[in-house]
Amino acid sequence: MTIHSTFDPTNVASIIDTAAPHNKELPSVSIVGLGYVGAVSTACLSSLGHKVVGVDLDEQKVASIAAGQSPIHEMNLAEMLTAGVTRNLISATTDLHGAILDTDITFVSVGTPTAEGGGCDMRAINAVATTIGQALKVKQAFHTIVMRCSIPPGTTCGVMVPIIEEISGKIAGQDFGVCFNPEFLREGTAVEDFHNPPKTVIGASDEKTAAIIKELYAPVDENAIISSIEVAEMVKYVDNVWHATKVCFANEIGRICKPLDVDSHQVMDIFVQDTKLNLSPYYLKPGFAFGGSCLPKEVRAVSHLADELGVSVPLIDSLTPSNFDQIDVAVNALRSSGAKRVAFLGVAFKPGTDDLRESPVLNVIEAALADGLEVQLCDPAIEKGAHLDTQLAYLKQSCPHLQRTLANFSNMLSNEPESMLERCDAIVVSQKNSEFRQLVSEQMNAKTIIDVVRLFDERPSHDNYFGIGW
Repeated sequence: MTIHSTFDPTNVASIIDTAAPHNKELPSVSIVGLGYVGAVSTACLSSLGHKVVGVDLDEQKVASIAAGQSPIHEMNLAEMLTAGVTRNLISATTDLHGAILDTDITFVSVGTPTAEGGGCDMRAINAVATTIGQALKVKQAFHTIVMRCSIPPGTTCGVMVPIIEEISGKIAGQDFGVCFNPEFLREGTAVEDFHNPPKTVIGASDEKTAAIIKELYAPVDENAIISSIEVAEMVKYVDNVWHATKVCFANEIGRICKPLDVDSHQVMDIFVQDTKLNLSPYYLKPGFAFGGSCLPKEVRAVSHLADELGVSVPLIDSLTPSNFDQIDVAVNALRSSGAKRVAFLGVAFKPGTDDLRESPVLNVIEAALADGLEVQLCDPAIEKGAHLDTQLAYLKQSCPHLQRTLANFSNMLSNEPESMLERCDAIVVSQKNSEFRQLVSEQMNAKTIIDVVRLFDERPSHDNYFGIGW
């Protein structure tokens, strides 16, 4: 039962022919909500050999699916629905209670429109959860519930599961399984995206549920990613916001290029060829603010250029304020700690350099000194001497807001981190390396740790550990 990655989505017969013969009984699936995602999922799961029951309150949608007709315009969808009905794999009903009793897995793809206050309208989810709870109350077999709606993190476990548990009298992860499985189907290419997914994310309540859904998707993706339910919920939001960000960014670049008579498409065609930095995970890990000699200066330069051209670039203009907001998070964490003596591990804007230009941690040091804290600094790449003196002289001219830090920098700098850490109440870590990881590990129980770079792969559980974005 393998759908090959070379599958041509224009050849519907190639999907149908690769569905496995029924030498192994596949789990049956009910799909609640026959809109865009539900209709596509119904057709595609049936193409893999699953018996699928579509469920909706809209009788017209139900009649359409039951007749093998597509309720939406989507390439190849009508042909696949017809094939599924012809092979007695697809049916449709308005009876959700009965569909749950007759199937092994329920996909929930109901609408979650924007509520009046800007949040998520949960009415459909609450109604579905109530019916699921009523059905599970009388069902003996283990049933798996798969959420596919776009919902705020915490909704599956904080809203839906409590309703189901209360009504059914059963326990999630024990008597029934719960999963959040975000969809990444693009309108117009949804059938192809189902069979050749960019990724498959399974946020599960328990190992049994994860295994069931992983096996369901194995014909189209053998490398499904298993996570917590909350992580999977957030992934869906992050994907779409990132796509929106890319669209706005590209459009702002286009608006700047136009009055300059620069070909914006050629600019972006070259831009996306860099898969080491531009299209990569390199800058996409939550951590500290950006700094150094390039990024802050170039952001200001592009904002200024747009202003001179009379071009509105609100996304680019927001980068510097957002960057300072991240610095403020670290400052507020230090203030909240109540520490009187603080040690900074890392001072340059990134590891492996002694460049202090626009290093964001300098702003945190300045705030600590302004609050009257005793400060000491350690950075393996920075040494006292003529080069440091030259840097400090330059910064005193260009960064008058850092006067306390720059005037006392050399006196605060230490090359004995162990003794420095012994004398402090709090440690601020702004660089990630093995030396700092060892030093912090030794002080974890005794000091407040403010980690702005995710020093450890696994988040420490100590009460005195503060991660800036985790």
